[in-house]
Amino acid sequence: MLRISQILAALCAMLLGLSACATGTPPIAESSLNAPSYQIGAGDRLKVTVFGEEALSNEYAVTSVGDIAFPLLGAIPAEGKTVEQFASLLTEKLSNGYLNDPRVSIEVLNYRPFYILGEVSNSGEFAYRASLTATQAIALAGGYSYRADKSKVFIRRAGETEERTYILKPDQPVWILPGDTVRIGERFL
Repeated sequence: MLRISQILAALCAMLLGLSACATGTPPIAESSLNAPSYQIGAGDRLKVTVFGEEALSNEYAVTSVGDIAFPLLGAIPAEGKTVEQFASLLTEKLSNGYLNDPRVSIEVLNYRPFYILGEVSNSGEFAYRASLTATQAIALAGGYSYRADKSKVFIRRAGETEERTYILKPDQPVWILPGDTVRIGERFL
C-alpha cells in the first residue's frame, strides 16, 4: 500500500517534473549545440606571442583580480574576455606608440579546473579542456555510481550562488565551463 508521502512525491513529479520538486526550479535544457566561447578568468595561464618581439612573447598568469602584468603596458584586464577579444586589446594597446603593426596570438595553456561530486565513482577536482560536456565530465570522474540519476545534472556556474538543473539528452550537449561545480543526484525510483 502506498504511503501518502509516496503519492505526493509521484504527483509532484508528474505535475512539475522531478527536478522542479527537488530544487524548486524548472529543468533547463541547453539550447546551443555549439560550445560557448571560452572566457579568460583568474588562475588561467596564457601564452602570448607577439610576432617579431621575443622580449614580449612569454607565458603570463591571470591574477586574482583578472589582469596580466604585460611589459611596457602594465596591468591589462583579461578576465571575462574571449581569447580573440584579449588579443585585439593587446594589439590595440601595443599599436598606440609602442609597435608598428603588432601581431598578437594568445593560447590558453592551463584552464581553471572544474569540480564534480555526488553519484560518480571519483568525486573531485578535474582539469578542464575546451568543449567539455557534462557526459564527458562524468566519464572523467569514473562514470556514474549505481545509485545515480542519469537523466539530469545540477551545475553551479563559477561566480553564481545557486545551482541549476539541466536535462541530459543525447542530441543536446550540456556544456561545462572552467570553475563549474557539477553534481550528480541520486535516483529515487
